[in-house]
Amino acid sequence: MSRSTVAQELGATLEQRIDALYRWPAGEALPKVAEEVVAELLDRLEAGHLRSAVRRDDGSWAALPWVKRGILVAFRCGRIGPVAAPGGSPVDGQAPSSFLDKHNLPVRRFGTDEGVRVVPGGSAVRCGAYLGPGVVCMPPMYVNVGAWVGRGSMIDSHALVGSCAQIGERVHLSAAAQIGGVLEPVGASPVVIEDDVLVGGNAGVYEGTVVRRGAVLAAGVILTRRTPVFDLVREKVYRADASGSLQIPEEAVVVPGGRAVGNAWGRSQGLALYAPVIVKYRDVGTDLATALEDSLR
Repeated sequence: MSRSTVAQELGATLEQRIDALYRWPAGEALPKVAEEVVAELLDRLEAGHLRSAVRRDDGSWAALPWVKRGILVAFRCGRIGPVAAPGGSPVDGQAPSSFLDKHNLPVRRFGTDEGVRVVPGGSAVRCGAYLGPGVVCMPPMYVNVGAWVGRGSMIDSHALVGSCAQIGERVHLSAAAQIGGVLEPVGASPVVIEDDVLVGGNAGVYEGTVVRRGAVLAAGVILTRRTPVFDLVREKVYRADASGSLQIPEEAVVVPGGRAVGNAWGRSQGLALYAPVIVKYRDVGTDLATALEDSLR
């Protein structure tokens, strides 16, 4: 691709400009306009006007590869330099701590008009992440670039929301919950937690898993797209579908479980493999058990 062709594309839509920068020859410095393009992308992500994944009309989720390419361009054009710790501010060009990061991906600052509650104690939200009104961040927690966290959700202590992860409204990510990010490959299925989901302590959701509305993941549940999930209620096994995503049904209650290995020697040793199990679907008792968080807001 010639430089003149790239220059023409840089005058087009944001998507076209990002794609042109993404294809910029390796080993060559990006043009100065790259930082402006990246800043526009990050501003739109932070404002919630753009997401790194979308929910289709049929309920399926799909990544927006060009948005992920834009985030990768941000890393490429960023310069390593001192950055302020959460709550700090640079002094004479130097950060008041030893933190170093890409200069164009700093920690976000929130105003009271945004309605986000960030409790002191070491939490950080990277720029390019969206947090809706009423989100509560308990320290220490972290939200990475490209993530979306919906209105009224709680991110508890030591919880992580990875890059480009999609978190719905009124979700509770309990202490040490890990929601993995999917930045590369850019077309990979997103990690999605839909509205009204409770993710228990030390639970982990990774690699293109979609947890549908109202589901409950008990403490210690680990889900990846390669994890089979056994439904005792409906007597079926859930595996990744044709889109590459593992789908946890709406209002399913998932707990850690195990299944005996098929190998004769393994059986003789009493070995079992981890297997998440759906033991029931939400009922009044489940809703009462998960209602405490409302009083914490």
